Amino acid sequence: MDGMSGAADPGDADGGRGRMLLRIEDIDTPRVLPDADRWIMDDLAWLGLDWDGEPVYQSRRLDIYEQALRALQGIDLRDAAAFGGRDGVDGTETTALIYPCFCSRADIRAASAPQEGDRFVMYPGTCRRALAEHPRQVEQRLANGDRHSLRIAMPVAGDARAVVTVHDRVFGNCRFDLPRDLGDTVVRRADGLFAYQLVVTVDDLLMGVDDIVRGRDLLRSAALQLYIRERLLDAGFGDSSDGGVAAAHRDIRFAHLPLIDNAAGRRLAKRERSLDMGTLRKHGVTAHQVIGYCAWLLGLQQEPEPCAAADLLHGFSWDALAADSQDRSIPDDPFSIGL
Repeated sequence: MDGMSGAADPGDADGGRGRMLLRIEDIDTPRVLPDADRWIMDDLAWLGLDWDGEPVYQSRRLDIYEQALRALQGIDLRDAAAFGGRDGVDGTETTALIYPCFCSRADIRAASAPQEGDRFVMYPGTCRRALAEHPRQVEQRLANGDRHSLRIAMPVAGDARAVVTVHDRVFGNCRFDLPRDLGDTVVRRADGLFAYQLVVTVDDLLMGVDDIVRGRDLLRSAALQLYIRERLLDAGFGDSSDGGVAAAHRDIRFAHLPLIDNAAGRRLAKRERSLDMGTLRKHGVTAHQVIGYCAWLLGLQQEPEPCAAADLLHGFSWDALAADSQDRSIPDDPFSIGL
């Protein structure tokens, strides 16, 4: 959660009646920094953003993700009941929902063109076709222990499940054609780690999450996560989630926020450490200053005046963001701390 998402979240949990969950997404273990979870919780507490219950660590839920993957592996694309009354294949591709992929990142980049705007590279389906056309070769490679990831197959064009509409409170109804706009996506990496798209979908389903606020760079991912969620439910996974079957099938409310760019027009990112919470706190910037500035960026107040997160609860509305969803640009030193 970043500061701007945090400023929006408290104002939108059912008018303050919902629960806010803290999930530590530490599934990509090689990139996890020591004590990063402690820094996150300390920053949230400093900002006045509280959460309900104990933090949930993805690294402690590997057995759950394994169960979810096995459930998906039991689905066949020829199962018309799971694909809107018709087969999800066209006769030239594998019928497995989950299939092995031996392609390297370089292979995929060489065969694909990035999607305009978000540098998304769509998988061209090389191994999906290979499994249908040369199944014995694929079986031999698996028997040989060749390094591979696992991908989830999208339905073919024209299938009832091929189009997903994300209902977003900032960007409106966003329609995604899964085979054209996303393509088959990794759910387990070649190094054995579970992929982000699978684990967050599993967690949201089992934890009863129905209100998601995050950056617009994940808008495309929302369509994919809804697709994975439906496939998990088709497999009977998640009906024991918080609240039972009704909660599992509850509609998810999305709000994807504009991104923040620096003065040069480059997106602020974690690797750009100049505006992280530690630096701001070290230079004497207060939590109310940060919250107030983010609230101003969100259109929740007219000026970047200091305020508490609780001050934003009354009269919270998405209208200002929906009316102006363009990315925000800020100066390199918005708090004049001499960076």
